[in-house]
Amino acid sequence: MKKKVISMAFLFAFALTLLAGCGKNSDNEAGNAVYSSGIYTGKSSEDDQGAYGEVTITIEDNKITDCQYVTRQTDGTVKDENYGKVNGEISNKDYYDKAQLAVEAMKQYAQKLVEVQRPEDVDGVSGATISFNQFNEAVHNALGEAKK
Repeated sequence: MKKKVISMAFLFAFALTLLAGCGKNSDNEAGNAVYSSGIYTGKSSEDDQGAYGEVTITIEDNKITDCQYVTRQTDGTVKDENYGKVNGEISNKDYYDKAQLAVEAMKQYAQKLVEVQRPEDVDGVSGATISFNQFNEAVHNALGEAKK
């Protein structure tokens, strides 16, 4: 009798385990995420200076077809060709060059994501680590919204 109770308990636990796997899953059979078509926006948290990254991702038929990425300064200004200038002038060339490296990296990250389709496969650019981390956080936030 004791063996029968233990066997029944084991079968019950096994059945529950199987049923738990039947719930809604946002991954396909290959383990890749499944996304709804649409345009999704994600934002990163702010860095120690108050700047943050913002990504807009377009998905069609479970494929990332476009990605736009910008980082914004504390006042909301987009970091662009003027990033690193003081009062419109390059007062510190080394600082300006580093700032522009980050601006160029932003473009590369967005283009690479469309190419490789997975944020894990986008490599960081040396010297633009903060921008890369903000990109990853923003992308994961956007893709989290897109999951079916």
